[in-house]
Amino acid sequence: MLPLMATLSLLVAPPPAEVPDLSWMAGHWLDCSGGREASEVWSGPRDGLMVGHTLTSRNGRSGFEFSHIRPQADGTLAYVAQPSGAPPTVFRLLRHDAQGIVFSNPENDFPHRIIYQRRGDQLLARIEGADDDENRSMEWTFNKTELNSRCPRSTGAR
Repeated sequence: MLPLMATLSLLVAPPPAEVPDLSWMAGHWLDCSGGREASEVWSGPRDGLMVGHTLTSRNGRSGFEFSHIRPQADGTLAYVAQPSGAPPTVFRLLRHDAQGIVFSNPENDFPHRIIYQRRGDQLLARIEGADDDENRSMEWTFNKTELNSRCPRSTGAR
């Protein structure tokens, strides 16, 4: 009886929303600005799922984030972030076009929005929102690079 109920629940689940083609995000991306080394890697989309991770190093300290993008149970596309291995935070799709996407979670402390835009061989990333009632943002300009590329030593990031 349980397998039949599980099958029926799949049949009555809402159809997933159309998932935008985010293949423009796939690859290894590197930002060497401001004395930091930030690398972000995104898998190509597979059946609506993309998996990413970020590694940032500055002044001898490093941090990481795991993330993925996929449709949720209700069919809406979401970006799920886990900075430093924290519990997942879900940001739902707000809008997108052929080379850009915005995810939003106004209930999160910071950020409220995650924004990606592709410009040639660059991937622009931005997080923004209010933190303690003060608007703030952070930006990265990632350049497309070979997997595991590093910033030059002159940036101080190693």
